[in-house]
Amino acid sequence: MEKLLIKGPTNLKGEVTINGAKNAAIAILPATLLINGICTIENVPNISDVKISCKILSALGAKITWIDNNTLTIDTTNITTSNAPLDLTSKFRASYYLIGSMLGRKKSIQVGMPGGCNLGPRPIDQHIKGFELLGAKVDVSQGKIKATADKLVGTSIYMDIVSVGATINVMLASVLAEGTTTIDNAAKEPHIVDVANFLNTMGADIRGAGTDMIKINGVKELRGNATYSIVPDQIEAGTFMLAAVASHGDILIKNCITKHLESLTAKIIEMGGKVEDNGDSIRVWCNSRPSKANIKTLPYPGFPTDLQPQIGVVLSIANGNSTINESIWESRFQYTNELNKMGAKITAQGKNAFFEGVDKLVGAPVYSSDLRAGAALIIAGIIAEGQTEIYNLDHIDRGYEKIEEKFRKLGADIKRVSE
Repeated sequence: MEKLLIKGPTNLKGEVTINGAKNAAIAILPATLLINGICTIENVPNISDVKISCKILSALGAKITWIDNNTLTIDTTNITTSNAPLDLTSKFRASYYLIGSMLGRKKSIQVGMPGGCNLGPRPIDQHIKGFELLGAKVDVSQGKIKATADKLVGTSIYMDIVSVGATINVMLASVLAEGTTTIDNAAKEPHIVDVANFLNTMGADIRGAGTDMIKINGVKELRGNATYSIVPDQIEAGTFMLAAVASHGDILIKNCITKHLESLTAKIIEMGGKVEDNGDSIRVWCNSRPSKANIKTLPYPGFPTDLQPQIGVVLSIANGNSTINESIWESRFQYTNELNKMGAKITAQGKNAFFEGVDKLVGAPVYSSDLRAGAALIIAGIIAEGQTEIYNLDHIDRGYEKIEEKFRKLGADIKRVSE
């Protein structure tokens, strides 16, 4: 078993370069199944979710070659099976994107029920609704999802709730469908735009991504033979921005799109932090104890749920009482139990958490319950007095490439050890 050992407190200073977006990569990789040819993808985060996705694609018949640590080529000319390995697809949430891609490419797919972080119920009813309106038959039973179609025909689809996964999945299934598909009440996250841009680069005709109405004009095939670079990860950038505030640090975050970070930037300024926006980089620093704030997570462009645990660390040491209302995932407050072990005073009730700011946190053994909770605990360990031990690192490795190395370059006393 591996764990992270962190000795604090440390004021983080220096610069960090952000990797490609996890949430874009794990959708773009399955999207390559729609291509009858070869494509090259750059700025790929080298994380465990990407590696699992590559294993699944290989099992379906794709040929994957890593050119360097963050660039790969994928040849999906010969997809040999429509049965994805159940043991791999059940390991992470984004395996459901295989359904949309393989319905488009082969009109058939079988996958295991998607796994991933335990953030509460995450139904895929909006995905299934979209597939069925396009003409597919979907069966969910015995831990498997099987989808088939004689043909897919474009139609109008209204999303009953704003769902990132369903928006992308229906978009994938529609690219090679006959006629035009419209997705109304679509999610608007940056990685949805990135998936659409990738598909358009390969020959698709998708318009309106980034708005609440997406129009997909079906094409006969995607040819590939192109290179695409994945958008920078807004959540990784936001993690380091909040680490700067929590640690009274000064960090220049490079390779980011600052427009994607506007809701976080506004909250950092409200809490007393300083922000210098350079377009493709952002500097964040804080010279005093953060001020209290109230947070409500919302779909983009609102405050992202994936930054909620990290800002929770800042609020735990803020001057005054703060609240977080979590409107996306009902089990996202598991990390508050671990922060309380470190001296925080947080009361979580349903979708709300109440923070009574304390002067300091104290190191303790803590357990990562999910990906973003793990990142939050790293920040907490860096600002806490004494030694913090963080367990369940597999959650963290799902979404952050070499995270301890990046924090170490900023001055943190952090190392990974095996027990």
